[in-house]
Amino acid sequence: MNHCDLTLYLCTDRHWLGDMSIAESVERAIEGGVTLVQLREKDVSTAQFLQAAQEVQEVCRRHGIPLIINDRIDIALAVDADGVHVGQTDMPCAIARRLIGPDKILGVSASTPEHARRAREDGADYIGIGAAFLTDTKAVGRALTRDEIVEVLKAGGIPACAIGGINEVTGPQLEGLGLDGISVISSILSRPDITAAARTMRDVAEKIKG
Repeated sequence: MNHCDLTLYLCTDRHWLGDMSIAESVERAIEGGVTLVQLREKDVSTAQFLQAAQEVQEVCRRHGIPLIINDRIDIALAVDADGVHVGQTDMPCAIARRLIGPDKILGVSASTPEHARRAREDGADYIGIGAAFLTDTKAVGRALTRDEIVEVLKAGGIPACAIGGINEVTGPQLEGLGLDGISVISSILSRPDITAAARTMRDVAEKIKG
């Protein structure tokens, strides 16, 4: 299994950034303690996605932080990213694994025990469990309960982070579940001082892992 540090997993979202580039926001977040970066670009052209991936990859390599590309295996291969993350409506995990090979990191979104079991069987290295809380970033019907998160975690039996609506207020509610980390977007990127926000969330993440 390919190892990655899920402690504080940043997913990008350009609509929080204002005038700042994605690469600059990622660098500031890494300086605050982010351990893994996922480039997530839903509404841009392939050319724009590729350019962002090249710029963010340069930052991640400079800091020794792995870069995961959301969904787009072609972009991941083009920039030699460290891995790919797929959702339940994206490329199936087993096919993604075949395309990226055995040595890249492969993550899968999971909201049910069945999703988690299948991810493990199909070659995922980690799962992102959610939504942990309701969020403005992604439309979800409801958040999972603590017990449901634990069920998904146990069914997967592989490293797992929680995602969805996690901030300095909600995050502590995830302590004691056995998670390997948290995935965050707006609790870092929407804040005026991204580095300070990342430091705060790193503290929250360490307690959740604790």
